[in-house]
Amino acid sequence: MGFAAAFLLLLLAAPAAHAVQYTVGDSSGWTTTGDYEGWVQGKTFTVGDTLLFTYGGSHAVDVVSKSDYDNCNSGNALSTHNDGNTVITLSNPGSMYFICPTIGHCAGGMKLAVNVVAAGGNSPSTPSTPSSSPTTPSGTTPSGGSTPSPPAPRPSGAPSIMNSGLIVAFWTVLGAVVAIMS
Repeated sequence: MGFAAAFLLLLLAAPAAHAVQYTVGDSSGWTTTGDYEGWVQGKTFTVGDTLLFTYGGSHAVDVVSKSDYDNCNSGNALSTHNDGNTVITLSNPGSMYFICPTIGHCAGGMKLAVNVVAAGGNSPSTPSTPSSSPTTPSGTTPSGGSTPSPPAPRPSGAPSIMNSGLIVAFWTVLGAVVAIMS
């Protein structure tokens, strides 16, 4: 009975080991000087991954609709976060939009659009922000002619595993299994 319970705990922890936590803006965090359109390039966001927004007191994170993202409107935010260390779980496939609601910040570029793919999906994410040279999501030019590029490799997730304490949980469960079997 104890072995079955320990095994069940191990199985429940296993899917989380594949999730990746992305720190928005990397070491710079969520700031007015970030290039979030560039930051999102080459990343594949999958259901279960998380976005970590780190920011100072003059900023916040609003989850908004595409229309509100395009217009930098925080008046209809789907959710608002202002704790300075916001973790948002990407729980559904599709586009997600984030802005800083501080006046002038979104208009200055403090906004992020990510495309979330279903777990097991392999298409790279593409931001929904306009770019100076339009391309289609498949990587071809609007005139066609080129072959779609292969998806970007997925990050290893090792930092996410270490940060979330899954290594400790794994060894704890493994120790319990060994103790029960002894």
